[in-house]
Amino acid sequence: MADSAVLSVRIEQSTKDRLAKIAKSMKRSQSFLAAEAIEEFVSVQEWQIAGIHDALASLDHGEGIAHEDVKAWVDTLDVGGKRSSTT
Repeated sequence: MADSAVLSVRIEQSTKDRLAKIAKSMKRSQSFLAAEAIEEFVSVQEWQIAGIHDALASLDHGEGIAHEDVKAWVDTLDVGGKRSSTT
């Protein structure tokens, strides 16, 4: 981490103990594993929030599909050998 910063967090003792066990078995520091986990969490949240914003923008531009149209489509699906029914 070339440009790193210090962050202090409170976690349950049992979580810290589990992290220590994993860190030992992987021969990595707890800080390294915590930083990796936070990076992954932040990346996923950024992706999800961007997707939500994109979807809302597309709805604002009239690119959505009406509920009744979706219901009609779902009713045409063959689920487990039976026609789906939304009614």
